[in-house]
Amino acid sequence: MGIEGATGSRNSAAVEDVAHLLVRCLRAEGVEYVFGIPGEENIRFVDALNGSGIRYILVRHEQAASFMAEIYGRLTGRAGVCSATLGPGAINLLLGTADAMTNSAPMVALAAQGSLRRIHKESHQVIDLVSMFAPVTQWSARIECPDAVPEMTRKAFKIAQSERPGAVFLAVPEDIEADRPAEPLAPLQIDTVHADAPSLTQIARAAEVLTAARHPIVLAGHGAARAGASAALARFAEQLNVPVATTFHGKGVFPDDHLNALGAVGFMRHDYGNFGFDTADVLICVGYEIQEFDPAKINPNSDKRILHVHRFPAEVDAHYPVTVGVEGDPSQALDALAAALPEGLTFDSGGSAKIRTLLDEELRYGRDNDAFPLVPQRVVHDVRTALDRQDIVLADTGAGKMWMSRLYPTYEPDTCLVSNGLSTMGFALPGAIAAKLARPDRRVLAMMGDGSFLMNSQELETAVRERVPLVVLVLVDQEYGLITWKMELELARHSHTRFTNPDLVTYAESFGARGYTIETADQLLPVLRRTLDDDAVSVIACPVDYTENLRLTDKLGSLHGPF
Repeated sequence: MGIEGATGSRNSAAVEDVAHLLVRCLRAEGVEYVFGIPGEENIRFVDALNGSGIRYILVRHEQAASFMAEIYGRLTGRAGVCSATLGPGAINLLLGTADAMTNSAPMVALAAQGSLRRIHKESHQVIDLVSMFAPVTQWSARIECPDAVPEMTRKAFKIAQSERPGAVFLAVPEDIEADRPAEPLAPLQIDTVHADAPSLTQIARAAEVLTAARHPIVLAGHGAARAGASAALARFAEQLNVPVATTFHGKGVFPDDHLNALGAVGFMRHDYGNFGFDTADVLICVGYEIQEFDPAKINPNSDKRILHVHRFPAEVDAHYPVTVGVEGDPSQALDALAAALPEGLTFDSGGSAKIRTLLDEELRYGRDNDAFPLVPQRVVHDVRTALDRQDIVLADTGAGKMWMSRLYPTYEPDTCLVSNGLSTMGFALPGAIAAKLARPDRRVLAMMGDGSFLMNSQELETAVRERVPLVVLVLVDQEYGLITWKMELELARHSHTRFTNPDLVTYAESFGARGYTIETADQLLPVLRRTLDDDAVSVIACPVDYTENLRLTDKLGSLHGPF
C-alpha cells in the first residue's frame, strides 16, 4: 500500500495542472495575447502564462478586454482571447462578447467560476455564467473535468473561427483550474477548414437570373471582407460593369476610388447610395448579413430578385426573399458566376459616377470649410488626408460614426472599423490597442465622441503602460449627439443628452499620454499628422459643430433620383 501511494505521488507530480494545460492549448491555437484582469479564482492560469510566449495585457476594465479580443479577432481571423474572474469580472466581459457575436468576430472569453462543490447553491460571487453567456455566444460551456481541457479548448476555437465566426465562452471552476488530469495530456491537432466550391447547379440558376436582369447591383458585406473577396469583386464588377456598394461593415472590400464604387449604405435616412438600389431589379448580395442593416432600406417593396452569395444561408426576412442562394467561397462563386454568363454581357453603371460626385462634393465642402468648431465633413476629410490607405481608423458609435461610415473613402478591408451589429459605444479606444498589436505596421486612430470616450478612457493607462502607440481623436460637443439628432428628426426637440467634460488635455497627460486641443479648423490636419508619426499615445480634443447633422438629413430628404 505504501509503494502504491508513492507511485501515485510520482505520477501526479509529472502531470501538469489544468492551468498550465489550458495555457499550452491556447499556445497551440496560436494565441499571442490574453486581455484581462486576474482574480482570486484564476491566479494559477494567469501565473501559467508567464514564460509561455503568450503576452498578458492587463487592462483597467474587463469590458475593454472583451473589446480588445474582438478587434484582434476581427483583424487576424484568429480568435482573440479575454479573461476575467468570476461574478462581476465575468459580467463585465458580456458586452464585448455580444459585440463580437453580432459583428461576426472570432473570440474566446474565459472566466473563472466557483468550485464545483458550491456552484449548485447560493454562494459568494457565484451566478450561472454559462446560461448568462449562452444567448450571446455560439457555444457556452463549463469545464467540469480536467481531462476535457484539450477537447473543449479545441472545440471553442474551432467554433469561434469557423464561418460564420463569433464568440465562445468557457467557465473554469477554481477547483478544476488547480486539479490535474489522470494522465499527461497534449493539445489536439488543429484541423483547417478549406473554402468550399459553390454548387454548379446554383451557379447556373444564378446566371439565368442575372442574364435576364436590366439593372443589377452588388452589395458587399462583412462576409466578403472576411473571405478576402476584394479581387474577385473587382473582376466581377469590371467584366459586367455593375455598380458595387458596401455595408458599413464591408467598407474597403471594394475600394471607394474604383469607377464602379457606390460607397457605403446603412445610414439612417435614404442616402446617395440608396438611389442605386431604387432602380435595381437584381441584388447580388456578397457576404451580406442582415444584422449589418435592415434590408427594407434597399428592398422596401420586397420585389427585387436576390442572389445571396455567402458561405452559409441567408436569414429569413420579408424584405430579403432570396431567389437563388449560392453557398460557398465568395471569390470562387463570383468567378464561376461571371464565367457562366453569356460572353459580352454588360450593364450600365452610369449612376455610380453621380453618386461618387455627390460624396466628393461633401468632402470638398469639408476641406474648404474653416468654421470653428469644425464641421464633421472637415474632420472626415482631414482624417482621410492624414491616414495612408492601409492605416486603421476605428469610428466609435455616435454621430461621428455616421459621418465616417457614409463619407470616409476606404480602400482596403478592415481599415475603417465600426460596431455595426450591436453598435456599441466605447469600443474604439480599447479596440485601437488591439488593432495596433494585431497590425503593428499600421498607424491606428480611434475616433470617438466625448460621450463614448469617457466610457473606457481608463484604457489610456493600458496603452501607455504597454507602450502601444496610437491616437485618440475625441470629437467634443458635450452631448450624446446622435441621440440629439434622432430626437430632433422624430420629435423636433431633444432633452437629457447634454453633459460636461473634464479638461481632456490634462486628463490625457495624467495617464502619461500627450494631449492636444484644436482651437482653429486648420490645426487639426497638422496635429493629426504629427501625432500619428509619434511613437506615443496621444489624445486630440477637437470641438465639433453638429448642426450639420440636420442640414444633411434635410438635404437627403429633398434629394430626388434616379441618377
